[in-house]
Amino acid sequence: MGKATSDFIRVASTSEIPEGKMRRVIVDSLQVLVANVKGKYYAIGNVCTHLGGPLDKGILEGHEVECPLHRSHFDVTNGQVKRGPAMRPEPVYDVKVESGSILVRPKQ
Repeated sequence: MGKATSDFIRVASTSEIPEGKMRRVIVDSLQVLVANVKGKYYAIGNVCTHLGGPLDKGILEGHEVECPLHRSHFDVTNGQVKRGPAMRPEPVYDVKVESGSILVRPKQ
């Protein structure tokens, strides 16, 4: 396992993703959705597992994001499908906050 795959990457500052908001970021050339739910940050895949919709263009309500294309719902805390048509969960990424920066670790 190389150093590049295990290091956290800075993707945004905490002020850029306020509570109740989400944002698409790029981590190791992958689209990742970072969401702020009650002051805690979560990161899952940003590309809907159903037909590739951009989750960051959807609606975040509580800890669920709704895909704008076909209304699949995903739990941003664990990537699980809460409502179809999607059947596969989103990948989940490790997130930490240090000195006002949001850092995401690519999948191992």
